[in-house]
Amino acid sequence: MDEGLRAHGGGTGEPLLLLLHGLGATGDVWSAWSPLLEKHWPGRWLAPDLPGHGNSPPLPEYSFDALAEAVAPLVEPGRTVLLGHSLGGVVALALAARVPVTAVVGLGVKAVWTAGELARAQALAQRPVTWFGTREEAVARYLRVSGLAGLLAEDDPAALAGVHERDGQWRLALDPRAFGVGAPDLPALVARVRVPVTLARGEHDPMNSDEQLEQLGVPAVTVPGSGHNAHVEDPDSCVRLLMNFDS
Repeated sequence: MDEGLRAHGGGTGEPLLLLLHGLGATGDVWSAWSPLLEKHWPGRWLAPDLPGHGNSPPLPEYSFDALAEAVAPLVEPGRTVLLGHSLGGVVALALAARVPVTAVVGLGVKAVWTAGELARAQALAQRPVTWFGTREEAVARYLRVSGLAGLLAEDDPAALAGVHERDGQWRLALDPRAFGVGAPDLPALVARVRVPVTLARGEHDPMNSDEQLEQLGVPAVTVPGSGHNAHVEDPDSCVRLLMNFDS
């Protein structure tokens, strides 16, 4: 890509669907969506690795606006629907306030942060990269960090995309400094977006509640039976969130 972001996708025509993964994951987390989008989405779709994740280069400093600026060249102005998970949902809101898009769906966005949670995230951001002696160890750690443990097999290509090898050692394909992105001001972000916004959550997602999302004044949808990674647990239900924005 022009900005050095690694991305994969499929489909043809319009509108473009831009899928933005959560903190610690990669664009490969959307791989299971490919056959569903081929059946239900009329245009192209693109799933980049966010900066500092997967095979995309890191940023000098991480903020929601900086992440959105890095992804902005992928948008087709006025012909793009954004769907982001967790961190990706916040980036989608920041992006929609920056460039013309058609609609935004934020899935699993953490609505409220405590001082303790922010302190733990900052501590993680300051840790050096951990190297592992085997790919299996690194993949197991990746699945825990990304919240995908128990959802992806350790030999799943989407799991293997989360680690890098160098000189016989393995590390996560993640810049630890990305943990320092901070807490979003969701009310302000939502207020800046002038296109339809839907916020969705898995029924059992501990990162948010129905009440927290409803307080933001936009449509809020619950995906029954799912947790924080509803897009992996129940892709069919999550793809249906897009059906109002496919034209």
